[in-house]
Amino acid sequence: MALQIIRNNIINVEADAIVNTANPAVGVGRGVDQSIYEAAGWEKLLEAREKIGEMSPGEAAWTPAFDLHAKYIIHTVGPAWRGGSFGERETVAECYSRSLKLAADLDCESIAFPLIATGTYGFPKDEALRIAISEISRFLLSNEMEVLLVVYDKESFEVSGKLFSDIKSYIGDREAEYEAVCRSSGPVKANGPMPPQSSGGRGLLNRLLRERKSEEHILMEKEVSMDAGYDLSEAEDDAEFESAYMDVQALPIEGKSLDERLEHLDKTFQQYLFMLIDRRGLTDPEVYKKANIDRKHFSKIRSNVDYSPSKKTALALAIALELSLDETKDLLGRAGLALSPSIMSDKIIEYCIETCNYDIYEINCILFKYDQPTLGV
Repeated sequence: MALQIIRNNIINVEADAIVNTANPAVGVGRGVDQSIYEAAGWEKLLEAREKIGEMSPGEAAWTPAFDLHAKYIIHTVGPAWRGGSFGERETVAECYSRSLKLAADLDCESIAFPLIATGTYGFPKDEALRIAISEISRFLLSNEMEVLLVVYDKESFEVSGKLFSDIKSYIGDREAEYEAVCRSSGPVKANGPMPPQSSGGRGLLNRLLRERKSEEHILMEKEVSMDAGYDLSEAEDDAEFESAYMDVQALPIEGKSLDERLEHLDKTFQQYLFMLIDRRGLTDPEVYKKANIDRKHFSKIRSNVDYSPSKKTALALAIALELSLDETKDLLGRAGLALSPSIMSDKIIEYCIETCNYDIYEINCILFKYDQPTLGV
């Protein structure tokens, strides 16, 4: 299964296991601990907690969930933040890893975490988030479980200030660039020159010239041009490539009937996706785990040649395959989808691809922070 970030109160979440940031001594603490006791049933939960006894930071133990929408409560003790020189980061990592292992031992199919130790214990939220994502993603590489990271409010969710500064700058630059392109290009005539593309202001031809050594792009060139007697991948230099490419673009299509055109349909989204997977030598689990997609969903994609993905699924798969921006647009186009210059989530994803950030969990953190839909699940 996969990781999902949600905004809610953890006592309202349905999962096999709910993680509680527990008091080390037998007693009720503040924050999440107090809320869980109140929702589960104070006396029953306290009696079960007494059987566990005192716990050390980083430990994890379980009790029944009683009146919560869960089977188990996994109690784990986070560290008090003392500047980071006393093993606090390692202890928080242990809280996540031990809780996940315990949930697996209990045969849980789902688990919900708060951001451990970020409340009264004062652990920095951006570091806590990074550790949580790291430990959860490592666990999911070799385990099947739905993991929910539950954030109570927007203020509880922080990511590196520099990262957000870079994204805001990128979005602003792209908006200005797109407006400039629209002003300068004017209306586009049928069979006329293409307007500049928003990616760096380059035209389609320059983009093709720049990327023509890409393995997937060479394959695409061959498929486009073979019927016309051209093999663009054999071009010795940019001038020869440009000449051959322009010849292909100039081929008349007016005389072809609809049936003739339909005989030359390109690969479907599903066919092209699995061609890319095979060419990269990846296994199905490697792809769907990196895409934050569960196994059942991926099996549905593999079994249906006409599978039509949602945009967030298609983008998740592009991220998992580490496609370039142009390759991503090509994959989306085969599903009738596109990146839009007017949608914030699309600009965020463009930024991540252009900066070679293919960590889908970090990308989802950024999308979540900006109140945008996350990728994968």
